[in-house]
Amino acid sequence: MKYIIYFLFFIYSVHIQATETLLVVTELAPPNQVLVDGEVTGEGTQLIRDIFAEAKLTPNIQMYPWARAYKLATEQSNVFIYSLARTPEREEQFYWIAQVGRFDLGFIALSERTDIVIEGTEQAKNYKIAMQRNDFSTQTLLKLGFEAVFTSDIQKSYDLLLAKKVDLVVDDPLYMQQLSDYLKLEPNHLKFVYRINELTVGAYLAANKKTDVNVVNALQKAFTEMEKTSALPYGIQDN
Repeated sequence: MKYIIYFLFFIYSVHIQATETLLVVTELAPPNQVLVDGEVTGEGTQLIRDIFAEAKLTPNIQMYPWARAYKLATEQSNVFIYSLARTPEREEQFYWIAQVGRFDLGFIALSERTDIVIEGTEQAKNYKIAMQRNDFSTQTLLKLGFEAVFTSDIQKSYDLLLAKKVDLVVDDPLYMQQLSDYLKLEPNHLKFVYRINELTVGAYLAANKKTDVNVVNALQKAFTEMEKTSALPYGIQDN
């Protein structure tokens, strides 16, 4: 009898959520997350929409500076976030629903800065680096003894780099090129200088720990079904 009650509660809970929109937060990160006519779109965003559709749920995807998006996802119930780096420090803070990408981060500079030579992570401490608040890369580099010029999101970090107010930003070379195109920069205006081994990590759709576990389970099941027939999303590569 108790299993029947649980099943009925599960169906009722997911049905209630399906009639409502669920807040999903993200940041600007071409080509996965871009804003077009006020709507968040992009390759990675379409994957998120597909996961919710497979689970018969409706996402309300909103774009914020990363610091604000992360704050919402950590403090408010029933809030989802992507693409969130899965790290040991964050493991117990979120429900991890689906891997939707991967980060292979390193230092990026203006191509004209031929004086910047980095052959090891420690060497980068000689340069001024823009980093985003509440970003896992920032948390990792601060632990390694780096100092940061803090920004609210990756675009603000690039703004400082382009204005020559910092020497380096931290990003994935794939996203560097896409953001460069999005900002309409000249080809090869930016260069990837050095890959940071500590900053290679999976990127996930995750949920606040106060989110209805039945909804989380429905989304996880939906992604598992999609994996059987879908291609790998942008940013996931086979190594």
